[in-house]
Order: sequence, then structure tokens, then C-alpha cells
Amino acid sequence: MTPPAAASAAAIRTDEQSTDPTAATAATAESQAPAPTGLPGTGDDDPEERTAAASPAASDTGSTGSSPTGAEFTRPGGMFSSLRIRNYRYFFAGQVISNTGTWMQRIAQDWLVLSLTGSPLAVGITTAMQFLPMLLLGLFGGVLADRMPKRRLLIATQGAMGLLAAGLAAMTIAGIVTPYYVYFFALLLGLVTVVDNPTRQAFVSEMVGPKDLANAVSLNAANFQTARLVGPAVAGLLIAAVGSGWAFAVNALSFVAVIAGLLAMRTGELRPTAPIAREKGQLREGLRYVRERPELIWPMVLAGFIGTFGFNFPTLLSGFAYGTFKVGAGQYGLLNTAMAVGSLAGALLAARRGAPRLRRLVGAALGFGLLEVLAAFAPGYWSFALLLTLIGIFGLSFNTSVNSALQLATDPAMRGRVMGLLVLVFTGGTPIGAPLVGWVTDVYGPRLGLLACGVVSTIAALVVGLVLARSAELRLRVDLHPGRGGRVVALVPRTATTVKSQLAEAC
Repeated sequence: MTPPAAASAAAIRTDEQSTDPTAATAATAESQAPAPTGLPGTGDDDPEERTAAASPAASDTGSTGSSPTGAEFTRPGGMFSSLRIRNYRYFFAGQVISNTGTWMQRIAQDWLVLSLTGSPLAVGITTAMQFLPMLLLGLFGGVLADRMPKRRLLIATQGAMGLLAAGLAAMTIAGIVTPYYVYFFALLLGLVTVVDNPTRQAFVSEMVGPKDLANAVSLNAANFQTARLVGPAVAGLLIAAVGSGWAFAVNALSFVAVIAGLLAMRTGELRPTAPIAREKGQLREGLRYVRERPELIWPMVLAGFIGTFGFNFPTLLSGFAYGTFKVGAGQYGLLNTAMAVGSLAGALLAARRGAPRLRRLVGAALGFGLLEVLAAFAPGYWSFALLLTLIGIFGLSFNTSVNSALQLATDPAMRGRVMGLLVLVFTGGTPIGAPLVGWVTDVYGPRLGLLACGVVSTIAALVVGLVLARSAELRLRVDLHPGRGGRVVALVPRTATTVKSQLAEAC
């Protein structure tokens, strides 16, 4: 298959017009209709979405036309516009419950290992074991996501995760758990996540279509961070009251909700991408597809550095709580909650924006790195918690921007592999970064560990930003007197004769 021409993450357009008069009439009516301003009352679903799903021009089935998504991306219709779609509402509701359980298990798992060993390095090893399969097999998970029906695949992976949580709960409650058992269960969970993560990311577009994709990605992030507000606090209380094992048990039950939501969906209202046939070279094809598109490869590179070194908070926060500030499980949970407050705010702000721009992605990564540097020098517990809130805002802005930008710029037939590669570079580096940061934290203290993470993230953002600007033949302009409607700081063509490329549009 010849990959289609790359489209800008900032503006996806359709170059080939449909010759179907009915589709043309529907497209005209859609373009003239006012954008929705929020979540409608109690409508069962969105008639406009059903019309779009029935139109060949808007079908997300892996067309080889020049538009990767096969439909025009429009401005968002409000902060909660994706929730007007019935299938996405079921998915969203199930994820609220499941994500809360997931955060309870994360906190309980880290605290269990820390209480068994007293070592932040052991926490880092646990995290590394969970993400090691993604480093080794992440690309194959993306291939499976492209080959199989995503909804059925998610039902299987979510069920497997629930069984693993139940097994760890039983061993912990029985009092026979050891650090090595926790490492083993973390490894098994990582193997399931290899398939679940890219499938879940790519499935979003099948529920909402390209028009609401950026909004749905942001709401998914808000969902995850809302659970992050509740999960750590509940986990801290549960650990203090009855032990970590019951937090694992609650997480096992939470997977029932997401499976029920997947089973309750109306399959006729999904926009399924036709599964690709099993052929040799599909993994290499996905790598080549990304390598040839600068609007894909450079955000991937930046995500790799930020994911490997910037997002090591399980290791770092346990070190700050246990060693630097010498607080208990409740205060440790509050540090995670403080970061979740910022992340939730960042997700809701992202849900109001239109198509993601690469400059926003780089700027968020730069702010994230600089704030980590400042947090490393925080004098006390509460100032550190405040800086974690700001880190959460910028970190979440980066996450949603890179996810939306890559999905909107990718052909549907390639989406599973592209998202698999994103998950690989963003989380697959954790087996390298987590033990390294854990070792630095053990030997030199958590402050130096966080400082190193912030410096790496800052340098990566600056370098990738410069490379993107140079590749797109853009330069930074600072105008202290911009006039009405002008900008003080803006990216402009390097010369008056520079032809504005797709990469320049994405920036």
C-alpha cells in the first residue's frame, strides 16, 4: 500500500470531493450548521454524527485519499462536545470507574513495595517491570490493533487486567506477597498493556470521528485525571485502614464497568477501520510511514525523552515523601492528588482548544521541564505540592497535544501502529529511565533525581523546537509593538519567499 500524503496536524483537509449529490448536500448542510456550544440535554446520540457515519466521504475506513482521516477537522463544539455521542458516553463512564481503581492500585503497589523493601530503587524496578514489555513488544501491539476489531480486543484486554488485579489482591490479603511477586504481576500487566494501550487510543476515533477527536482525547485525559484526584486519596485511606490488598481488590472490580460499557455500545454507530490483512513487513511499513513525516517523527522523539526521563513520578514522589519530607501514606497520596489537580485543569483547557499545534506541544514540554527544575529546589512539602500542580498542567497539555496531533495526521489504516509507536517511545523508555532515576534518588537524593529529569526534558524541548522551526523554514519573531491583532512572539517564514509547507502549517 502506498502511504497517502501527510496532512498537517493543525488542519486536516479533504482534497478529493465526493461525487455523490446526497453526500455533497449533507456536507454543505454540515458546514452551514452552527457549532454546538456544549453537552445537549438528554439526547441519546448526535444525528449529525449518524449522518456523517453514513456518508462515504466521512467514513473512517482507511481510504487512500490525500486526507489521512478522510474527513475535514472542524473547530470543537464546546468543552464536552464528544459526550453527546452515545457510545463515547458509555466508554467515558466506564473509564471513570476503571481509572479510579487503576490509580488506587498504582498508589497501593508503590507503597507496598516501599514498605516491603524501604528502597525507592525497588519502586523503580517495579515500574520498569510493568513497562519493559512495552519497550520490547510495543510495536507488535500496534500491529495487532490494526489487524483486529478494536472493541472486541479491548474487552479481552480489560478482562485480563481485572484478573491480574484480583490475583495480586488475593496474595496480598493472604499475607504471602513478596517484592518478587509484585514484580511478576507488574510484568504480566505490562504484557497486556502492550495490546490494550494502542488499541484504546485508536478506538477513540472509531467512536467520535475526526471532528471530535481532539476533544475526546482531552476528555479522556480529564477522565483519567479526575480518577487521579479520587484514587490516591481513597487508596491512602484504604491502605491505612485495611492494607494494600483491598485497594487491589477494588481495582479488580472496577474493570466490570468498562467491559459493561463496551458491551452496551451500538456497533452500528461506530466508525470501524477495516482490519488490515496479515502480511509480512507491516511493522517496518509503520516505522517507514512515521520516519518520512517530520510532523510525526519529531513529536515522537520529544515524547520519548519526556516519557523516559520526565515522567518518573512514582519513583520520585515516593522518594520525596519517604526520605525528604518524611511523611506517611496519606501525605504521599496528597502529592499525587496535587499533581492530578493540575493535570485535570490542563485537560479541560485542552478540551476547549481546536486542532493541536506543534508549537503548543513544544512549549508545554519546555514549561514542564523548567517547572521540574524549580520543584527540585522546593523548600518544603506545600511549596513542592504547589509546583506539582503546575507540572501537572503542562505535562497534561503535552500529552493531549502529542496524542491528538499524531492521530489527526495519520491514515486510519496506520493509526494502530502509529499509536503503538507513540506508546512505545512515551512509556517504553520507562524501564530505562525508572531504574536510572531510582538509582540517582537512592545515591544522591530525590532532589538531584528530579533536577536531572527536568534538565533532560528542557534540553529535549529546546532541541526539537529548533529542529522543527528549521525544517519548516520558520524563525522566531519578537515584536514589542505588534499593533491591533498582532503577536509579541510569533513564528514567521525565514524569508519573504519561503513557501509555507505542511510542516510550517502544523507548527
